[in-house]
Amino acid sequence: MLEAFLASTVAMATPILYAALGELLVEQSGVINVGIEGSMLAGAFFALAAAYASGSLMVGLLAGVAAAVALNALLALLVVNLGVNQVVAGTALNILALGLTGVFYRAMFGVTGSAVVVRQFGAIALGPLARIPLLGRALFEQNALVYIAFAILPLVSLVISRTRYGLRLRAAGERPEAADALGLGIYRLRWEALLAAGALTGIGGAFLTLGYAGTFIEGMSAGRGFVALAVVIVGRWKTWGCAAASILFGAAMALQFGLQALGTVVPYQAFLALPYALTLIVLAGFGGQADAPSALGAPYTRT
Repeated sequence: MLEAFLASTVAMATPILYAALGELLVEQSGVINVGIEGSMLAGAFFALAAAYASGSLMVGLLAGVAAAVALNALLALLVVNLGVNQVVAGTALNILALGLTGVFYRAMFGVTGSAVVVRQFGAIALGPLARIPLLGRALFEQNALVYIAFAILPLVSLVISRTRYGLRLRAAGERPEAADALGLGIYRLRWEALLAAGALTGIGGAFLTLGYAGTFIEGMSAGRGFVALAVVIVGRWKTWGCAAASILFGAAMALQFGLQALGTVVPYQAFLALPYALTLIVLAGFGGQADAPSALGAPYTRT
């Protein structure tokens, strides 16, 4: 049971980690992407729809990424170029994604969609490593999307903290006026961050359908995008902190499913609320102790 719980923890943490890494890039540039939930949901639906129509998992993955990038491009137009309130714009995109995926799902597959099942990315066992007690299955017998998520962790950390581009990105989130005066191009940096975040979030959404469930349910992102927002705060706007927080929330989700499977007398609604209750508790304990980028959430207009 412990081995299965650890394997489920890593799987549950994967879409959150993708979304959190994307949100980390965006927030370093000074933008709050509340629409991350909608981007993940769009990625999940269009990944499944394209994979179902084409029979190709790679086509499905690319479609999921394209859908999430398109939503983030719309958000970038609203918040970067037009200066719309970032929270309002992100919330509107979440509602838009929920409505669009629901309409397209019913139009393509009917009300129940019971026949919508696609094959998934299969688990890849990494030789003798997969036979390590307890941790082998969790760390070394997952599908490719899980391995990619944890492989890009050091890459994102390197880009943000050790490269000139990362310095420019952080300058856009700390002192956009000064950065723009130096010719760094705040609009371009924020657009790039939002598009990169869309790609990562789209992969996270595609994982839900092509790497975990093999089907689509309306609203199946189930708040994971908002959890990713909390992960960035709990992780102190650090790459490895986001990874640790993603594992924590992944464990809460895995525990939720495990407790339901045990068939206890506790109402199942209590288990469903567990990850989100943990989110509130952790934010209450750690959220106020972290220093966000100075210009986070503030619209910037070039003068």
